[in-house]
Amino acid sequence: MGEQEQAALRLEVARLRQEHADFDVAVNAMEAVGADRLRIQRMKKKKLAIKDHLQDLEDQIIPDIIA
Repeated sequence: MGEQEQAALRLEVARLRQEHADFDVAVNAMEAVGADRLRIQRMKKKKLAIKDHLQDLEDQIIPDIIA
C-alpha cells in the first residue's frame, strides 16, 4: 500500500472516529430527554455500522503480523 493510500485511509479513519463520537453524544442526549426509543435504536445501529467500518479501515492500515 502506498503512502498516499495510507494517508487517505488515515483521514477516513479520523473522520469516522469523529462521526462515531458525534453519534455517541447524540444518542446520549436523546436518551436524556426521553426521545422515541425507535429513533434511539436507529441511531445506535448507525453508530455500530460506523464502528464496524472504522475497524475494517484500521485493519487495512495495521496489517496482522504473525509472530
